[in-house]
Amino acid sequence: MTSKYDLVVVGAGIVGLAHALIATRRGISVCVVDRESEAIGASVRNFGFVTVTGQQAGDCWRRARRSQEIWLEVAPEAGIVVEHEGLIVVAQRPEALAVLEAFRATDMGADCELFTAEQTRRHYGAVLNDTLLEGALYSPHERRVESRFAIPKLARWLEEAKGVTFRRRCHVSAVDEGRVRTSQGEIHGARVVVSTNDDLVTLFPEEIAALGIQRCWLQMLKVMPADPGFRLPAAVMSDLSLVRYLGYAELPEAAALRARLEQEQPQALANGVHLIAVQGADGGLIVGDSHHYGFSPSPFSSDSLDNIMLDKLHAVLRLSGARVAERWMGTYASLPDKLMVRVAPQPDVRLVIVTSGTGASTAFAIAEETLAELFGDAA
Repeated sequence: MTSKYDLVVVGAGIVGLAHALIATRRGISVCVVDRESEAIGASVRNFGFVTVTGQQAGDCWRRARRSQEIWLEVAPEAGIVVEHEGLIVVAQRPEALAVLEAFRATDMGADCELFTAEQTRRHYGAVLNDTLLEGALYSPHERRVESRFAIPKLARWLEEAKGVTFRRRCHVSAVDEGRVRTSQGEIHGARVVVSTNDDLVTLFPEEIAALGIQRCWLQMLKVMPADPGFRLPAAVMSDLSLVRYLGYAELPEAAALRARLEQEQPQALANGVHLIAVQGADGGLIVGDSHHYGFSPSPFSSDSLDNIMLDKLHAVLRLSGARVAERWMGTYASLPDKLMVRVAPQPDVRLVIVTSGTGASTAFAIAEETLAELFGDAA
């Protein structure tokens, strides 16, 4: 088995796979090493939601736009189904509608449509609960894939169609001057990218500790509608998302909304709960999520948090009789003031960690930047 490559990527989640993809576009040899036999971490425990609208203005929004373009190129080649397109952000309070109006007036909102309450009912009344409805914003940019299937398909396509070498069930114990020491022997890489998400102690623990990275853990649900014909026309968010997603939350208009939510929804805010709902081919809705922070995530889920999320879901969507089919915990690396970090612990090594749960939305663009650093700007 070949043990010398132009690039070795440690970690086969979406960030690692993104770097492998961009390496193939540069025509360089690449080996991806992962300790698991298949992806089981953050990359498959999420919404599969490629989010552009609402990402923080600047680099994050730019990366999301670029990554969405690459998803559209790669998905059909890799056999990945786009389950649905677009995003509906429902405003249930006048303060929320004011945030959406302000967002629509920014450059990031240029391609979005703002609907009045009546227009929202006309477009989406079949699925939206209009008891509390001030209006909505529709974005055409978002795409949704079923991450638990999309990530394995992407890896298989990279291996079979693009010539990427994968070493699975292979533990990496050290990276030192182009030598990647593993449980299957040494692998030599002219350049190395380490993208191991929230493993904060195995590789370069001092550098990670100096950055102050911790973990975020969250609860998520799969909800099956009682009506098998229920279909979301797009992903759905609502008021609580507007004080969490920085593209909205950093607008001056968001302050009034946050003040009202602190009075009306203190438990949701205290537990980092906001609503995202997306749908898969089987009709199931992936619903979430909550956010808590520390070094060692609790393995125990909370029924009260599930109920908060379900209350938000039913307040937005017509889902009488829906049942919870699955529950799970997710974790990801987190920094309060950075959405991603890329550091050079060694000259030809990059440690790349998405610290905001936005890997599916930004990883492809991040990978382009990383490989431009390591191999030069010319593709």
